[in-house]
Amino acid sequence: MADGDDQQSLSQSIKGRLQEGVQNSVFRDKGLLDPDAVIDEDRIVGRDDQLDDIITYLRPALQGNRPPNMLLYGPSGTGKSLIINAVCQQVLELANAQDDRFGVIKINCQTIKSHDRAVYRLVENAANEADVEVGVPQSGVSTDQKLNRFYEILSNNFDSVIIILDEVDLLVGRQRDPNDEPAYSKLLYQLSRASQLGQIEGHVSVAALTNDPRFMENLDGRAESSFNPQDVVFSDYDADQLQSILRRRRDAYRDDVLEDGIIPLSSAFAAQDHGDARKAIDLFRKAGEIADREGGDTVHEGHVRDAQKEAERDRTLTQMQGLSTQKKLSLYATAIVPVYSQRNLNAVPSTVAYRVYQYLTDLLDADTKSRDSYLRYMSEAETYNFVTSEKRGRGYGSGVHKEYTFVDDPGVVAETLRADIRIEEADNEGDLIKSVVNAQIDDFFEGK
Repeated sequence: MADGDDQQSLSQSIKGRLQEGVQNSVFRDKGLLDPDAVIDEDRIVGRDDQLDDIITYLRPALQGNRPPNMLLYGPSGTGKSLIINAVCQQVLELANAQDDRFGVIKINCQTIKSHDRAVYRLVENAANEADVEVGVPQSGVSTDQKLNRFYEILSNNFDSVIIILDEVDLLVGRQRDPNDEPAYSKLLYQLSRASQLGQIEGHVSVAALTNDPRFMENLDGRAESSFNPQDVVFSDYDADQLQSILRRRRDAYRDDVLEDGIIPLSSAFAAQDHGDARKAIDLFRKAGEIADREGGDTVHEGHVRDAQKEAERDRTLTQMQGLSTQKKLSLYATAIVPVYSQRNLNAVPSTVAYRVYQYLTDLLDADTKSRDSYLRYMSEAETYNFVTSEKRGRGYGSGVHKEYTFVDDPGVVAETLRADIRIEEADNEGDLIKSVVNAQIDDFFEGK
């Protein structure tokens, strides 16, 4: 009985904590801060031209005609998915009101590894949209059988369909030879030819979304001719547009919880990162999540800065997966130079960073690689966009060295790298390492 009472008490405690968390949250409607949410048109900012184009291209679906194929391209987070989904939602509602059978079939190609898998995903989504059975297994039948089932679902259930292929350029498939046709080329050819060949009764249009402005150059000639899309170009958002986007979503929060400066700061961070609205919205949301975790009743600039650090840490951690210990040590040695420096360093001289690297490897009883190896590791770090580099001369007869500037906060990079068990050991000698860093900096600048 006592165990039952304890269990009931624990259940009530958990329920109470859950309810308290909801009641005390700074959020009113957190769903508005989901970057993939289909939003009302009055929340769309800075995309009037693109909105007009896509409305014009999709209007024929409401007139019993076939819309053209479309290619929406521009950097990540510039509103491609947002606009096409918002317009399609309105077309869907208007079509339903006039008893037209209009369908929207969407797949994101980012995680789809093959042409066959893409076709099956289309079948699944079409069946779900039409509320019918999928009708084919995922494996054990040919891709053509799956494609025929897809055509059958469309013919039986829709008068007009738009197929949205998000991040289509990532659907490359298993190319055994560099000259092999990418999977997206084959899929676009099949989908854009289906109506013409009588494989589908009704109108089918394809909207392909990509970050790659040279996407069409990689299409097979037949696919390019058959797809023949209308282009809709999406440029980066500027800081003012990002602020407008966030202001139109501020009702995701309760009244009076946002302190001044939250929206401008979130927008400024995202504007630095190529005007990515997704990142602005993510920061805006994460700041509130941090306030909730801390039990705060307001969201302030410190929460936004913490959210930015978390985002940088997550991105850095993802990029670091697969790096060898030597590469991590090279990057860590370089990152702690500006972190520990008593001087204001805008860039890290490779000479200083390599000497710190030598000291660290000795401290950790790891192999000490040559200076050339260190420079090669840092060149790879540059390809991952951890750092940028520039060659600097130190005057006549003093030679040339590289200087590294970190793309993200070097303190965040160093902190993330400490998660590596071997680098954590070095953290116990922080004061000693700090003195070594500053001795090497002094020697470099004063030894001119």
